[in-house]
Amino acid sequence: MILVLLGPPGSGKGTQAKLIAEAKKLPHISLGDLLREEVRLASEIGKRAKEFMDAGKLVPDELTIELAKKRISNPDCKVGFIMDGFPRSAAQAEAFDAMLKELNRTIDYVLYFKIDQEEVVSRLSGRRSCKDCGAVYHLEHSPSKVAGKCDACGGELILRKDDDPNVIRTRFEVYEKSTRPLVDYYGKTGKMVEIDASLPIEKAFNNVLKVLANATVL
Repeated sequence: MILVLLGPPGSGKGTQAKLIAEAKKLPHISLGDLLREEVRLASEIGKRAKEFMDAGKLVPDELTIELAKKRISNPDCKVGFIMDGFPRSAAQAEAFDAMLKELNRTIDYVLYFKIDQEEVVSRLSGRRSCKDCGAVYHLEHSPSKVAGKCDACGGELILRKDDDPNVIRTRFEVYEKSTRPLVDYYGKTGKMVEIDASLPIEKAFNNVLKVLANATVL
């Protein structure tokens, strides 16, 4: 099974992707995680991507396409995978279609997690990330046991630049302009299903499972 998850930053698609991955035993490919790892490693791709990520802008297509193609070529993706955060533009979608065609595979479902901007701002501005191991917490919904310290490694918890309210709004606007058209792109395929992302995590996940229960390949 191949799934594509769409939705603005803060829609919860990353959390849902992890839940689906566990339930269906599929690799979860988060392009955001791949990019952040490249930044952490200070690779050539990471250096080029960092300036865009810090400003809340989309990383250029050529970089994301290169990373995605490399990742889905790994052996663990033969059983299928969940693509989270890619594609984010029509050019990326076309490149992704070409990748899958080469592998003689197709997308099973596109799950679109719909949510409004201010709900996203509220969610993301409360996030805190460990600067050492990358673990993510939320001041209201999932705080660390010791304020400002990571439960896993004791590292300092920080507000990532891309979780600043002003940057979040920029990210949302960029999404609306560059990525939202993918809703129309995939809507024409008959494989896209809208999920109410404002619902609690468990309720949204139950709705996802109902969709996947109708899939021909699980």
